[in-house]
Amino acid sequence: MGKKKLTLKSSSTAAVQSNALADDTADSSQDSSFFPFARYTSVVGVNSSLMVFVGLFLPRSTTLFDGAKSNASTQATSRDRPQHSFLEPITANPVSTLVYVCLGVIVLQAWWSAWLRDWWIDYSLKGTRDDKKMQKQSLDRRKLSQLGKAWIFAAGTSVFFHAVTVLLGAPLFSYVPQTYLFALLLAVLTVVPPAYTFGIPSLSSDTESLLTRLNWIRMFAEFRIYNPIERAVVYPAVGAVLGSWLGVIPIALDWDRPWQAWPLTPAYGALVGYITASLAALTVSGIKALAEEHLRSLRDSKQN
Repeated sequence: MGKKKLTLKSSSTAAVQSNALADDTADSSQDSSFFPFARYTSVVGVNSSLMVFVGLFLPRSTTLFDGAKSNASTQATSRDRPQHSFLEPITANPVSTLVYVCLGVIVLQAWWSAWLRDWWIDYSLKGTRDDKKMQKQSLDRRKLSQLGKAWIFAAGTSVFFHAVTVLLGAPLFSYVPQTYLFALLLAVLTVVPPAYTFGIPSLSSDTESLLTRLNWIRMFAEFRIYNPIERAVVYPAVGAVLGSWLGVIPIALDWDRPWQAWPLTPAYGALVGYITASLAALTVSGIKALAEEHLRSLRDSKQN
């Protein structure tokens, strides 16, 4: 009984992973037919709107601002170019701002990743209705453990991002909390959805680990995307990295503004890049779905 249960657990996971390695020339019309675009559109809209709220309004509503407000006058700013009052709660204490942004993003990414994983399972499972039901039940039992592994992986990735940020020029011994919170934010935005949806890449030699590793290489190194779910994961991750990279530029400008404090601009650049790329993924998937539907209708009309 235990051996049979273990076999079912391994086979159901392998079934989900192996579908991502399908032939690139396979008919992609099947990819769009399974995907709930109406629900996907609404979830992306809600997630993007809440990301904006987390970045702009959550730090303003914190009680920490009352304590940080007394230190706001110490922030360097030009008297002839005063800071807008809307930005004061955000720039008064970058550490508290990033803490609340990270907390909000963690909640949103957990919610968003749950949607992605459910869509990925529904898309990947093959076989009869009973087979799909058994495989889905086996995968659902691993949901909490998979989520925990994803967050542990994100924590480890944040340490790696912190080291990379220091190597790229961030202060080594000063601003350590600011640098780590930025690294944590970037890790949560980039690795939690793929780690929870597709699994965590590892160097193990078993079939499941090999398929997971090949999936990550294909998506994030080769940028070969086969379906809307992969696009919804890869685009925002790449957008967050590019946004944070571009967000560093204003820090070097001699404008003497409080919002140039490290690491506010790269952190908010990551949020803007993530939101923009999420909407881009939705747009591209929608256009491809409409194009495939048009081609399908043309084929049907020719056959009739």
